[in-house]
Amino acid sequence: MNKSGFKRELGLVDLTFASLGGIIGSGWIFASLYASQSAGPAAILSWIVGGVAVLLIGLVYSELGGMLPEAGGVARYPQYSHGSLVSWLMGWAAWLTYVTVSPAEALAITQVLSGSIHGLYTPSGVVSFLGFLVAAGFTVVFFLVNYFGVTWFKRVNTTVTWVKLVVPAGTALILIVAAAHFGNFSNAAAGGFMPFKISGALTAVGTSGILFSLLGFRQAIDMAGEAKNPQRDVPRAVVLAIVIGLGVYLLLQIALIVGIPPADLAKYGWANISKDTLFGSLPFAGIASVVGLSWLAVLLNIDGVVSPGGTGVVYTASTSRLVFALAENGYLPPGLKGLHKKFAVPTVALWVNLVAGIISLGPFPAWSKIIGFVSITGFFAYAIGPVALMVLRRTASNLPRPIKIGGANVIALLAFVIGSLIIYWASWTYNEYALGAIVIGVVIYLIMYFSGGSKAQEVKSGIWLVGYLIAMGLVSYLGASTFAGSNVLKAPWDTVVIVILSVIFYYWGINSGIETDAVREAIANTAASPTD
Repeated sequence: MNKSGFKRELGLVDLTFASLGGIIGSGWIFASLYASQSAGPAAILSWIVGGVAVLLIGLVYSELGGMLPEAGGVARYPQYSHGSLVSWLMGWAAWLTYVTVSPAEALAITQVLSGSIHGLYTPSGVVSFLGFLVAAGFTVVFFLVNYFGVTWFKRVNTTVTWVKLVVPAGTALILIVAAAHFGNFSNAAAGGFMPFKISGALTAVGTSGILFSLLGFRQAIDMAGEAKNPQRDVPRAVVLAIVIGLGVYLLLQIALIVGIPPADLAKYGWANISKDTLFGSLPFAGIASVVGLSWLAVLLNIDGVVSPGGTGVVYTASTSRLVFALAENGYLPPGLKGLHKKFAVPTVALWVNLVAGIISLGPFPAWSKIIGFVSITGFFAYAIGPVALMVLRRTASNLPRPIKIGGANVIALLAFVIGSLIIYWASWTYNEYALGAIVIGVVIYLIMYFSGGSKAQEVKSGIWLVGYLIAMGLVSYLGASTFAGSNVLKAPWDTVVIVILSVIFYYWGINSGIETDAVREAIANTAASPTD
């Protein structure tokens, strides 16, 4: 065990598959469909933009994860670089994201089952009471797999992820060859390659499930405290998972585009290629049936349960580690750090997240209604990474770095700027709720601060992030109508403003970084136990 009480049992394959298990879940079933509805064939560009952004973030976290491998790292790194205010806001945003993902995967399974079990969904497209019970039941199953320890998690996740990796990749290749309607990329009757202009392709990055899927790379970071050799394996697992996952999703997007019969595409158009008009309950299973591959359609219906189920298990694990980390930082009651005496997993956190996850099924009663919110809060939670990296290179330069990324100044700045643009492109429709929910975290922090739980220096070190949050919300509201704004800032000036503000807040954030008590303790622990 390590100093926190977790068992170190996860190797490179386990960590890579943990991240792949987070990346390839319900997203592979639905994200390509929703991306096509928003962007048409230009959804290929949406995946590339999202992939580049996540890879830049992943590179940043590969260095952070190797340098400071801890359970719930997303909440711990800001504690090292800026202190309590930044750490709390990042942890709060991450928790808002994590705690709703496992229920989202349960909703995806319920949507898949609705094709053969009547009564799970209402005519308006949200779960019925029976569907709610089914989704809640799967959420409990995810809890139970994690409750019995990291060994159970490792066995279940590694096995399931092999299935989740082979089936989507194999399906994509088979359908590309079997359907081969490559003229759909330029189908004039459906609007050509970019029927919804560049704004449609950019909006799809944050709202169709692209970020929702690719941000699953973080699982290896959150479980670093249980890795056998975290300094070596965590960074490698992060990069491997992102590259492999993006490759699979690009194949799937191509397969969906070329799999639609041209006559149907001309009749319905990209915006109306919905599961109800063409594909039944699963888009790829529907295409397989159209091209005469009934056996593949059956297999995909089975995997429609397996893939989201595997991701639900992974996110249940990482969410409990995040709550553990927030308790470790002192923001949540210390009782949430309680580990099971036999299985060495944070069982108290697992119980809390189970209850919160089931409750979240109320305001988000369908997969399509949750992914925009989750994508924005999730990307915001990771936006601090580039800033934290550059601060820690100054304040903790002597900590060992198994991976030290070259050109960090450029990579970190690009990651922060592109991340800001993606949040803006997600549109005011989603930002209004997602950024508003994060602001609630500011209020909670102020209550804790005036109760005497924080240092004034750490509050000052986090003012830039509060300003960034407010600025992003304001620009999103005033932005171009193509991104659901009030059109005060018209294109391309909206993009120019976002870029300028991002650069300002990026350097403000770096200059606000301090040598915190947490980083001094980490340096002292490393000096005392260099092989830990």
